[in-house]
Amino acid sequence: MPRAPRDRAEIVLVGRPDLDLENPATFAPVLKSVAPDMVINAAAHTGVDQQEDEPERAFRINAEAPAELARLTRLAGIPIIQISTDYVFDGTSMRPYVEADKPNPQTVYGRSKLAGEEAVRAGNPDHLVVRTAWVVSRYGRNFVKTMLSLAEKHDSLQVVADQFGNPTEAHDLADGLLAAAAVWRRQGGFPQGLYHLAGQGRASWHELAGHVFAVSASLDGPSALVEPVGSEQWPAKAARPANSELSSDAFFSDFGYRAGAWKDRVGALVVELRAGTKD
Repeated sequence: MPRAPRDRAEIVLVGRPDLDLENPATFAPVLKSVAPDMVINAAAHTGVDQQEDEPERAFRINAEAPAELARLTRLAGIPIIQISTDYVFDGTSMRPYVEADKPNPQTVYGRSKLAGEEAVRAGNPDHLVVRTAWVVSRYGRNFVKTMLSLAEKHDSLQVVADQFGNPTEAHDLADGLLAAAAVWRRQGGFPQGLYHLAGQGRASWHELAGHVFAVSASLDGPSALVEPVGSEQWPAKAARPANSELSSDAFFSDFGYRAGAWKDRVGALVVELRAGTKD
């Protein structure tokens, strides 16, 4: 699937220490210096288990910081896009979640991200909340890179097989946001304030790991046998949703963009990561 057109967008990346979500005093100076046409808040405290022990910090980063960004962007007359998560749902649905489904977060992470959504809606009417799931990338820490690293040390691994979602390649998410920004420029606003955007297709963590290793093995890279286990055999401090699958139909309808099929995107990512090890 082709990438979204860039539409001559200039992207300015800002992070710590210049803008620190735990220090709201850093927000206004950065907005004044950059003078953006739009703000995308893609940062968050994502340590799902860690947050069970530090809920105040989770809400400070995931809810209070977006609230202040929404207030400041409203005062500046610019829109804000807030990235959210599948963890706002309890995972009990038997079908993919749509935007009209009622959230019911079961973790501190999910509750703090839902509070962030609500704060952005209340703080700036010119907003877009985009929920995504199971993001993988060549950058930072994520499931694909973890699996390849573990396969360097182990011949077999146990991976949960009863949790399902949409693996999403980070560039697809970025391209979707650019597509939404282009619509905002053309139409002077977003069609609605809440969307889901995730990779095409449903997978379990076990299936995702198996695909990673199959592609890696075809490239003479690290691989391991993958033993399926149930969630009860892999206890975690924060409960994971059994079903995190998101429907992205509304996003496609309004912005004309779909993320790629997860198998294609994950396969390409493994190829990219293997090529990087040979550079």
